[in-house]
Order: sequence, then C-alpha cells, then structure tokens
Amino acid sequence: MYQRVGKAAMKKDLTNTQELCWALGRPQWQFSSLHVAGTNGKGSVASMLASIAREAGLCVGLYTSPHLLSFTERIRIDGQAVPEAWVVRFVETHRPLIERVQPSFFELTVAMAFAYFAEQGVDLAVIEVGLGGRLDSTNVIRPELCVITQIGYDHMDLLGDTLAQIAGEKAGIIKPYTPVVISRRHPETDPVFKAAARAAEAPLIWATDHYQPELGVLTPAGQNWQVGDDTYLLGLGGHYQRDNLAAVLAAVDAMREDGLNISEEAVTRGLARVVANSGLRGRMEWLAPNILCDIAHNVDGVEAVMAQVRSLPYERLHMVWGMVSDKQHADILRLLPSEATYYWVRPGVPRGLAAAELAAKGEAEGLSGQVCGSVAEGLAAARAAAGPDDLIYIGGSTFVVADALAESV
Repeated sequence: MYQRVGKAAMKKDLTNTQELCWALGRPQWQFSSLHVAGTNGKGSVASMLASIAREAGLCVGLYTSPHLLSFTERIRIDGQAVPEAWVVRFVETHRPLIERVQPSFFELTVAMAFAYFAEQGVDLAVIEVGLGGRLDSTNVIRPELCVITQIGYDHMDLLGDTLAQIAGEKAGIIKPYTPVVISRRHPETDPVFKAAARAAEAPLIWATDHYQPELGVLTPAGQNWQVGDDTYLLGLGGHYQRDNLAAVLAAVDAMREDGLNISEEAVTRGLARVVANSGLRGRMEWLAPNILCDIAHNVDGVEAVMAQVRSLPYERLHMVWGMVSDKQHADILRLLPSEATYYWVRPGVPRGLAAAELAAKGEAEGLSGQVCGSVAEGLAAARAAAGPDDLIYIGGSTFVVADALAESV
C-alpha cells in the first residue's frame, strides 16, 4: 500500500512477514537468493543480475516493486509474470492466515513471492528491497550476496535526513559472512558500510574500485559501455546506469567466486536482453521517436536524468510532469529546465499531488506551462503542441510513467 498511500501504510518491524513465512513453511529459505537495496538503481541492478543468471542457464525468480501496469509484474520467473490465477488461489487458500495476521499489502506480496519461488523450484531469486532495508519485509532471506546501489535523499521521513542515516538503513541487509557489493564510494556513507560489514564479518566490495564503465556508442538496441577491453551492449538507457553496471559486474565476480558458473557470454547476453528477460521498463525508455520517459523521482535521480535530457537534440522541450505529495518538490523542480513548456499532471494514486498545486510550485521556481489534470490529458496536450523536431519528456514519478505506459499499450 505504501506506493499508493504513503507513510501511513508502513509497518516498522518484520513480525508480520516472519509470521506469514513461518506459517507457509519458511519458503524464503528454500532457494538461493541475492538481495539488492539502494536509493536509485536497485531495480535496474536486480533486473540485470536476474537476466545474466537466466542466460547462465538458471531458473531465476525476480521480485521487484512497485509495479507499473499489473501487480503480477512484481513476481517473475524467467521473465514471466506470476499467473493471476495463482495469485487468486494463494489468497483464497491462505485467507484465514491473512485475516489473522492482518499484513500490509507489501508484507503479503513478499510472502507470496517467496511461496511462489519455492513452489516453482527456482535455482536463484533476485530480491529487490522495497524501502530502506533493515526493516523491509524482504529482509528475512539468507542471501548468498548483497548489493547496495547509490545512496541519495529519499523517504527521509522514514529513513533519516542524512546520507549516513539512510545508508545505515540500507546496510541493514548486510548478513554475517555474506559478501556485499557497494556500487560506489561516498565520504558520508563509506564509514557506515565499513562498520556494518566489519560487525558482520562480511567481505566488502567497492564496485567502482574494480570497474569504471565508459559511455560508448548509442544504438537502437541499447547503450554500448566500454569496460576495460570489453564492450557491453546494455538494453537499458540512461547514463546513470554507469554505477549500476559496475555493481552488476562486481556482483558477477562475487557469484563466480562462490562457485556459480557464469560465462562471459552469459554476461554479454544478459545485459543485452535485460528488458526481454526481466520486463523492466521506464528507464530512459522511448515510447515514440519523440517521446521519452523515466521513473526518476528524487533529487539525485532527476539531476542525472535531466543532464542527459539536456544533451539530446531537439527544437523545443515539452515536459509532462507530475509528483506525489511526499517528495522534495522545490529541490527537484529547481533541477528542471526553465526553457521547457510544462504540462502539469497528477498521477493516478492517492499520494498524487494536485496538478494545480504542482503548477504553483513550479511557477515559484520559474517554470511555466498549463494545468492538465491527468497524465493522459497532459500527454495529449504535449502531443498537440509538439513539432516534428521537438522532444516530449514524461516523468516526475513512477506513477506518472505508469499512467503514460497504460496510455501507450
């Protein structure tokens, strides 16, 4: 429920998830797993790792959140979403347990994913943290490897208002004697991760100490990255994938050291086929030749995306922009290009900020445009106004992108 409602839907302990999993026969311990946390990039990293493992011949479960179009996107095996009929049967079968425990939506979804992966006998499951790490419902697994991606300012009301505090919550997934890959160094977060790894006697791997991907040629099939003497075609857009790719390559090294047979061919194929193998969407994704979208919704994410948008060729820029109510609106709006025309929208969730209120906040930051209400209305207005050499960008919230994808289906 958090994605729709916000802080009021959160439960700050693991007791419900533990009770559910214990009643279901501890499914979370019946398969090998990787655990991925972080502020930005964890969905991309989880999807890349799942894709590589699949290309290595494993049967791979993938749990991610939130979903964009369908709830079943959250739970996948070898890229295929869990059947709706299985979800219905699970809920009906375990209704007495659910009514007794009264779990949150996320707690129930996590337990459901673990039960599905165990029932289907996956070789490996890649589990993305929902929010934070230490008290996240996914943090009942015993992973073979943990990965923590870039740390930034988001959900500060829940995780803390300094990078060190936020990193401390993410570091809560670090397990005893279990290797942990950190995507990149930062002076405020490094001591936190070092202390947590030392306390757990967990091998600590700094990804960008080993890999420094450099941008190569952009092709219709994806972005080429040069890593030493190797070239990888990554099926995900976004210059911000640099640190994510470094984390994935370091994680593959750790998995190999743990005895997993992952060939270089599997890595190459997995990175190129990540979208087909995982279903991941909304990462610098082109919906049409002149329509681009991305789910970036916090300061660090938006700053990275806007830098890339500004580098693209276009005559005029049209921004279909919406946000949820519990974000750093002014700090994010200041990062947006002032020369663009804005189409202010409200994402279709209860947390969505009213388009008129967002427009007023945008005007205070020197951004001008029109209030459109829904994403569909904003996209229609942008399309009507855009010339053949103009660019339309859709973003500001995962839920804005979800609404746009629903329109494009």
